[in-house]
Amino acid sequence: MSSPDQDATAPQPDPKPDPQPAPQQESPWVFWRGVLITLGVALGVRQTVVEARYIPSGSMLPGLQLQDRLLVEKLTYRSRPPQRGEIVVFHAPHHFDPVLKPNHQAGPLRCLLVNLPLVNLVPGLQEPACDAYIKRVVAVAGDQVVINPRGEVMVNGQRLKEPYVSNYCPVDAQGMGPCRTLNATVPPGHLLVLGDNRGNSWDGRFWPGGAFLPESEVIGRAFWRFWPLGTAGELNSSDPLKPAKPASRLNRWLNWTRRGLGGYPGWMPCRHRPCQWKPAG
Repeated sequence: MSSPDQDATAPQPDPKPDPQPAPQQESPWVFWRGVLITLGVALGVRQTVVEARYIPSGSMLPGLQLQDRLLVEKLTYRSRPPQRGEIVVFHAPHHFDPVLKPNHQAGPLRCLLVNLPLVNLVPGLQEPACDAYIKRVVAVAGDQVVINPRGEVMVNGQRLKEPYVSNYCPVDAQGMGPCRTLNATVPPGHLLVLGDNRGNSWDGRFWPGGAFLPESEVIGRAFWRFWPLGTAGELNSSDPLKPAKPASRLNRWLNWTRRGLGGYPGWMPCRHRPCQWKPAG
């Protein structure tokens, strides 16, 4: 028989724990809000700071090859106009040419959608007025410019030094050819832009409404090629009327590594390049 003291100290059964509250499900809006914020920031950077573009045609050969990937920055021209020798991306002539524009109307929203990745693959959405062109500035406002049948350019009485041009327009024995000539003064607020592939470029020489590009139609300045890695580097944008500037330190380093490693930068992993040493040619 147990004593009263033992009964008093007998272990008592543990009380049942309080039930845990069921975990609340996260609202789907939290995920989509993050997606929308990310897209908004990306689009904002793309529209106002910098964006990637690719070369869709051969009008800038041989310096810019088809499918080269470039960076186009949009801050420089807020403080100054484009200069000779710079490579600019601009709205297609169908967006501003008085002869072409009436047949190619497109609002800003449509052009925004057309230029989005994957969305631009939707059939029937393409519109020439939403395209972007890339050319080199050869003359600026106030310049007196003369272009001969071969596509050679004189500005203010001086022949442009254009080492990036190797394919001029063909001419016959009389000096005539398929390319149009020009003798005019660039009006205020405008530019004259030509393709480096002078014999195969639809540029100001051929636009039906006039040869000159309004500065307001310029999207940005192409300054860096990031793909393919073997030719990555700063783009040549020196003024062809002035002495050539020395290459930047980064470009000199990239060129040095390419000469030593068979055309591939030295920092490129071996799985993406031949890893044997090749002497400079």
